[in-house]
Amino acid sequence: MNYQQCLSYLDHIQALGIKFGLDNVRAVVEKLNNPHQDFPIIQVAGSNGKGSVCAMVTRILSLHQIKCGLFTSPHLVEAEERIRIGNELIPRDRFCRLLSLLKEVIQQLIKEKTLKTPPTYFELMTLLALLYFRKEQVDMAVLEVGMGGRFDATTVVNPDVTAITTISNEHQEYLGDSLSQIALEKAGIIKPGIPVVSGVENDEARKAIKQKAESLKAPFIEVFGKDSCFERTKTKNGYVLEYAFNGETYRYSPSLPGLHQGKNGATAIRIADQISRAGRKLEKETIIKGLETTEWEGRLEVVSRRPLIIMDGAHNMEGALALREYWSEFVGHLSVLIFAVMRDKQIKELSGVLFPLAEQIILTRFPFRRSASPEDVLAQSMAFKHKIICVSEPEQALQSALRSVEEKGSILIAGSLYIVGAMKKYLKARANQS
Repeated sequence: MNYQQCLSYLDHIQALGIKFGLDNVRAVVEKLNNPHQDFPIIQVAGSNGKGSVCAMVTRILSLHQIKCGLFTSPHLVEAEERIRIGNELIPRDRFCRLLSLLKEVIQQLIKEKTLKTPPTYFELMTLLALLYFRKEQVDMAVLEVGMGGRFDATTVVNPDVTAITTISNEHQEYLGDSLSQIALEKAGIIKPGIPVVSGVENDEARKAIKQKAESLKAPFIEVFGKDSCFERTKTKNGYVLEYAFNGETYRYSPSLPGLHQGKNGATAIRIADQISRAGRKLEKETIIKGLETTEWEGRLEVVSRRPLIIMDGAHNMEGALALREYWSEFVGHLSVLIFAVMRDKQIKELSGVLFPLAEQIILTRFPFRRSASPEDVLAQSMAFKHKIICVSEPEQALQSALRSVEEKGSILIAGSLYIVGAMKKYLKARANQS
């Protein structure tokens, strides 16, 4: 398949929707001679911060001259963003070649009746990443879990370390109504005897994960437990963090902004410590350098200074509260908020957190079947209707925002990584035309 044919095939697969279970992935990896067994793996789950932690750990390993594969989701602009070695995306020709191979294998398995249905979009991308990492002979790979954990495609692997960043209410129709239920679904990545690093601070969720770990005799490493100390010092542009455990103190200023990224950095430190304990010695100074030089798009990302335009993928209450805290402490005034969100999110609660920040709010949507319409969001945020306008297309929403702010004004784009991706795609196209 050429690239456009690959994208069409993925679109077709994505239209088939979500399906839980590991049977399809297990059948395909077995047919491919289990590529995931050829390299050590770090698997990271959580409600927020898992992509950032994966990026931090990959950066730390890369600085140690460890060839590290990275698999994350979703992508912002191009599908290849999900699969990298270090910070280098999978080349397009290899992406097409491996996806073509997977398509042939899947068709054969369906013909043999080993598979009843094709793997889902996320499963396909996971399989493609594992194949690529084996072909490139990576030293290690870092895998970001998708929605949950127990039935996630990445859970087919046998990780050397697992990690759970945070737990908050999300995907409740799939994961459960309580934090403990959601925590147990994400704790499904824990394997017998394999260390699990937990950055979870909510007591209900923490207890559920700890009990799961104990039942599997998996060492439970609490990032913010009794044996650690986490302190912050606010500066003009961010925070200086001090994280101490086991007699060691790490002092760092994360390149990714926000206090929540400082906490993600502490989780990355504890993952690095587990990697060191397993035999790959990682140096403290290089770990700190990794935290201070990680790049990760769509997380409080500044895409313009005049006017100030910041994009953030905050999609749930935990993310929205972190975004509001950062904005209040380091930016202050917000001229225009461009907001778009999945229709299954806590729209009323999210609007209550973010909408008071802005003088004007532009509701829009992104080109994805689960996107809420601007009118749906408006219906759940009527308390702010006096400063809301609805604009159906993301590029028109940004054009409207730019017309209404001066060079000293500010624009925040938030609600989902999908709206961040849609805006980045538009800005990239506009830059190519100029």
